[in-house]
Amino acid sequence: MRRAIALAKQGLGWTNPNPLVGCVIVKNGEIVAEGYHEKIGGWHAERNAILHCKEELSGAAAYVTLEPCCHHGRTPPCSDLLIERGIKKVFIGSSDPNPLVAGRGASQLRQAGVEVVEGLLKDECDALNPIFFHYIQTKRPYVLMKYAMTADGKIATSTGESKWITGELARARVQQTRHQYSAIMVGVDTVLADNPMLNSRMPNAKQPVRIVCDSQLRTPLDCQLVQTAKEYRTVIATVCDDLRKIEQFRPFGVEVLVCKARNKRVDLQDLLQKLGDMQIDSLLLEGGSSLNFSALESGIVNRVHCYIAPKLVGGKQAKTPIGGEGIQQIDQAVKLKLKSTELIGEDILLDYVVISHL
Repeated sequence: MRRAIALAKQGLGWTNPNPLVGCVIVKNGEIVAEGYHEKIGGWHAERNAILHCKEELSGAAAYVTLEPCCHHGRTPPCSDLLIERGIKKVFIGSSDPNPLVAGRGASQLRQAGVEVVEGLLKDECDALNPIFFHYIQTKRPYVLMKYAMTADGKIATSTGESKWITGELARARVQQTRHQYSAIMVGVDTVLADNPMLNSRMPNAKQPVRIVCDSQLRTPLDCQLVQTAKEYRTVIATVCDDLRKIEQFRPFGVEVLVCKARNKRVDLQDLLQKLGDMQIDSLLLEGGSSLNFSALESGIVNRVHCYIAPKLVGGKQAKTPIGGEGIQQIDQAVKLKLKSTELIGEDILLDYVVISHL
């Protein structure tokens, strides 16, 4: 199963909104076939393993990180193929919460006389797919808020300079994260201050959909995001319904998404619903302090990546990662659970799961 987990990770960034899945088939104590879900629309892990195996598989055991599907989607059911090829035992890591599966895959195998063992390395297998589990159950993107700060909690100096707080290795990790998530979002203030590209610069990367949260359509037409919108899919979320302002973005290939308003700003809950309808299953939030607080206030954040650099900059006017109005009482704070701590070069990455909202 650990080999199957390692295989599944090779699909990172390419399978969205499908899950990461790996499969290993063993016969007479030896691995005879293995596969993983390589990309959206491609064969699932079980089918990849079986179709690339020339050996006869009757009596073999399959180790699959996620419950085999039992319905017709982009590809035929994997449970049918396991039965047809005579697999006699299937070890399953994670149960599939997809209502089209949700126990039916394991049940179909059992009804066909296949021995099924569920929950093998369940925690490790579950850790592959927090995005898929969230999206399949809510139809809304899983949101990761990422920021980099100094050891005294600043995301920029008092003059606004922020390049670079973290080192090269930490910045490379962020490029990997951009590859893994379906979309990346910033606020218009970040566009005005930094003129970012918001693409993944990792070699052979899948490029995220670029989203600007811009309530009043202040995004400049000559910024990099607009000028490259025909190369990288770009969406501006706004509450402005001025057709003249909206139409000026059309020739550049920018999609303008008019959302409901909340305090005259984009209602982030409504935006997430719209993004989910667009099959965007995950969103990397790289906003400034104002957008970060708005995201926390609206309750859309599921996870936090906090990079801490071994630097001190000081300054009362230097921005911190979370701005906005803040909270009045400490017991109102957003509560986090630390998943892991990692030293990346000289920087530290704290990986948190959000367990309570404002």
